[in-house]
Amino acid sequence: MLTRVTALAAGIAAAALATPVMAQEEGEDKRWKATAELGAIATSGNTESTSFQGKVDATHELRRWKNQYVFSTLFQEDEITQPDGSTETETTAEKFSASVKSAYKLARENTNLFVFGSHTDDEFGAYSTYSTIAVGYGARLYDAETMQLDVELGPGYFWAEQEFEDGTSESEDGAIIRGAAQYEWQLSDNAEFKQVLSVESGQDNTRTVSDTSLSARINSSMQMKVGFNLSTDTEVAPGKEKTDTTTYANIVYKF
Repeated sequence: MLTRVTALAAGIAAAALATPVMAQEEGEDKRWKATAELGAIATSGNTESTSFQGKVDATHELRRWKNQYVFSTLFQEDEITQPDGSTETETTAEKFSASVKSAYKLARENTNLFVFGSHTDDEFGAYSTYSTIAVGYGARLYDAETMQLDVELGPGYFWAEQEFEDGTSESEDGAIIRGAAQYEWQLSDNAEFKQVLSVESGQDNTRTVSDTSLSARINSSMQMKVGFNLSTDTEVAPGKEKTDTTTYANIVYKF
């Protein structure tokens, strides 16, 4: 049975395994691309709440390898009315996610073999921790001037922990099949639509994560991004919802 600490360690180990040990390639142009997102809302008066969302997505592309690192966080505090009529500020959302994917490029264009590792720590979610490692094959199914569709599929393993209302917890682990897809549509020179979807299915649970977003360019390095994130689990503890959603509006900086 995994504890919360060992589940976190599993996620870190998965991320470490996902980054291959590669020899220095002499004369190779190492290219980094990264975006940083930030969104924050604070209200006061009759209703008091504070929310914060941040995300960093970095890609390191080599001649034969393409590595991607994604880190995101969500935090929210709300003013809660107690049974006696008093109010108290409580944390209502606290979530951190990290993932690493390393893809080895094959001879056929836009195809690869990949290793993927992820970890999510969600204080108020259906699972308090959820870690995954997977390997598989990725390919571009559709490639047009303004549209692209990339998919990947492969086997993996997960470690997770559920916390119940009575303070007890239960650990789960097992084999999974992981599938993912990313669709990008360049609507115009200044606007882009993106849909990212992943499904991790095992005997104990099937986790589906979807992120739908629309970005509009402000200038050469900044964008305004609005989106909708949905996460579902088929098996959850009593009293927990199967679906979590987040609607967001972020400022994105590219560098």
